Amino acid sequence: MDGFKTFPPEPVVVTLSGTALELTPIRLGELPRLLAVVRPLAEEITSDPDWMALLGRHGDAVLDLLAITTRRERAWINDLSLEDAVQLAAAVFEVNADFFVAHVVPAIQGAAQRLAPTLRSLTNSAGNVGGMVPSPA
Repeated sequence: MDGFKTFPPEPVVVTLSGTALELTPIRLGELPRLLAVVRPLAEEITSDPDWMALLGRHGDAVLDLLAITTRRERAWINDLSLEDAVQLAAAVFEVNADFFVAHVVPAIQGAAQRLAPTLRSLTNSAGNVGGMVPSPA
């Protein structure tokens, strides 16, 4: 039973500015919004993300990600100190690491690979709309 995990998982408690916040893995109903927010930064999410770099390049997406995964209002997230925000981001990633690394990144990379031939053919035929060849005027 060494590999057995409790279900539902025990929350991870993170204390930010004296407030204890219980974090649990994302839920099914949160996936549509979460996936929309994660797409722009998915390639930069690794097993050890550089949160400052992510905030610099994708600030709003990271803040939305924190709001969704903590189930807190964006205004609450906006009011965090930088130190608390980085601590919270690391805790959120820890709680949801299997989701981000094992599911989101490969899914987005797979979709990109599947779309690549279509995008190339659309790019190559940009001057040939609808398969029609323009007639000389």
